[in-house]
Amino acid sequence: MSDAIYEDNIGGMLLCIGPSDNEELVRRAARLARQLNVAWHAVYVETPKLQRLPAAQRERILNILKNARDLGAITAVLSGSNITTEIAAYAHSRGLGYVATGAPRRKSLCSTSFVDNLNKIASNLDIVALARPPISPPGTSSAEEDSAQTRFSWPSSRVKRYLGAAVASLGTSFLAMPLLHFLDLANVLMLFLLTVVLVAIRLGRGAAIVATLVGIAAFDFLFVVPRFSFSVTNLQYLATFAVMLIVGLLIAHLTAGLRYQAQVAAHREARARALYEFSRELSGALQTNDIFRITRTFIQHTFSAAASLLLPDQDGRLQLPSTAAQTTDDIPRLTVLDTGMAQWTFDNAAPCGIGTRILPGSSYLFLPLIAPMRTRGVLVIQPQTRHRLLIPEQRQLLDTFATLAAIALERVHYVEVAHNALVHVESEKLRNSLLSALSHDLRTPLTALVGLSESLASSSPALTMAQQELAQGLRDVALRMSTLVTNLLEMAKIQSGAIKLNLQWQPIDEVTGSALRACAFQLKDHRIHTDLPHDLPLLCFDAMLIERVLCNLLENAAKYAPSSTLIWIRAQVKDGHLSVSVEDEGPGLPSGREMELFEKFVRGLRESSTPGVGLGLAICRAIVEAHGGTIQAARSPAGGAALRFALPLGTPPEMPDLAESDMHTSYD
Repeated sequence: MSDAIYEDNIGGMLLCIGPSDNEELVRRAARLARQLNVAWHAVYVETPKLQRLPAAQRERILNILKNARDLGAITAVLSGSNITTEIAAYAHSRGLGYVATGAPRRKSLCSTSFVDNLNKIASNLDIVALARPPISPPGTSSAEEDSAQTRFSWPSSRVKRYLGAAVASLGTSFLAMPLLHFLDLANVLMLFLLTVVLVAIRLGRGAAIVATLVGIAAFDFLFVVPRFSFSVTNLQYLATFAVMLIVGLLIAHLTAGLRYQAQVAAHREARARALYEFSRELSGALQTNDIFRITRTFIQHTFSAAASLLLPDQDGRLQLPSTAAQTTDDIPRLTVLDTGMAQWTFDNAAPCGIGTRILPGSSYLFLPLIAPMRTRGVLVIQPQTRHRLLIPEQRQLLDTFATLAAIALERVHYVEVAHNALVHVESEKLRNSLLSALSHDLRTPLTALVGLSESLASSSPALTMAQQELAQGLRDVALRMSTLVTNLLEMAKIQSGAIKLNLQWQPIDEVTGSALRACAFQLKDHRIHTDLPHDLPLLCFDAMLIERVLCNLLENAAKYAPSSTLIWIRAQVKDGHLSVSVEDEGPGLPSGREMELFEKFVRGLRESSTPGVGLGLAICRAIVEAHGGTIQAARSPAGGAALRFALPLGTPPEMPDLAESDMHTSYD
């Protein structure tokens, strides 16, 4: 192992998987990556030669890649004709610093020549040789056995291709025989090479080799003197046959490689096109149902699988599709166990089902829809062919589909949130406009009504006792209505931003005294006790607004506290703030709704004979927060309500020293 690994943990580690490796090599690579504290990748390079591996061995390689992905690796299947070049290019494009391979073994992909070649073209990579475990665990067939079984049980399609190649070469021979009098043997030989090229393009490498051998035999039998025999009198024809064989094999190899690369490029183009079309369709989706429909349609066409989206309710429980929707063929029919698996996927934000370590024998694959903010739901896939979901490229494409669907769901969610917020803002603006208009229209007649009631009470000749009580009651009701209208107007002004703070440094006790004088009528049936230390610091606030806060808190305490009970006004410095509290001996606050009381039009008792519309505390919170403070409600030590607001202290200006600034004025 290179010493550079322990010097700089820069980049990540790349594990090269060969056809003879197994899961133990992946587990060792995962442990090494954890020890080095680096991200790691696992790749398999599929060359045209490796593409002809038996189906069982290719399936085993895909399972190894799946296990690597489950252990935290980023997996990929690369295609190319040179393994070393593909590995070096992948490591360079991802910024990886280490390449891990199995220890060299005879006839292994990661042999000494591979390591040497990689070191030549990418000397900046540190190569780590992991101890290679046995190829086949006990009880399983080895890759050589699988290859031998496949070698002696050719599929009928391969036999047909070989027969077609032989027929093509024989057909070329019979077509060239009438042209023998017009063409030289070299031109006839070109016809055979053209046939080999066409067979390689159409039927593949093996068929091209068969076409080459059959063509050499037919050329020797039909065109080389002596004709109609395989004997050769001119030794130069042996060289011709050797060159024809070499050229035919090279053509077969190159053409098959290009054919393989074209197939890989076509698959990549199909995946890229599907991803582009899926993202384009989702970008125009404005409703959740549109996302459901688009996701189901694309997964069905791209993966030949049925799909469904499960979204959570307010409590985080996934909701099944409607019964009518489950009757269609493209919607998976989920049982209770399947629903539990989907809920587990949502709660843990991890996939389960086909191709995972959690219940891999299930008929479904459950993928969490993980958006940037949170998990938005679960994507359920029921494939027609399980093998397609085990291919790393297909699984990566499916994961990308799930991510795009999750982002689309989150976008639609926030579009709805923004729309509701806009409607709420417009509603607030309309309500504030109505409140402001009504307040202005009602304020003048109410003020006149208060003045008339007071004039009536002091008119002469003096009113009788009954008339005095009526005049006093009229004045009380008018004052109460005037207070309500004032609160409405102040709330409208605060929310519209029309109020500008007149901030000045001043003591809190003076504002407290002004508030007590302003609320003398409301507090006439209660006893007031103040606890204001004489050394309280100056605060920077708007005196009129803070006085309104204290008046609202005192009126609130007077309304709900019984007559003849105490109301305390306390102030203290705490944590860089001056805290002022108004406490009473009333019934207290409703449990769990302490902060809700500061909302507009919210009252402690929804059905109560106590006058008010629930704006006083909302105005208090708006004014205190405008000053950079906080307000809260709690239970007082006496059992009633305690409403406290805190204002930041700040740094008051320094007072001039009168002793030093005393100046003597002299007159001439």
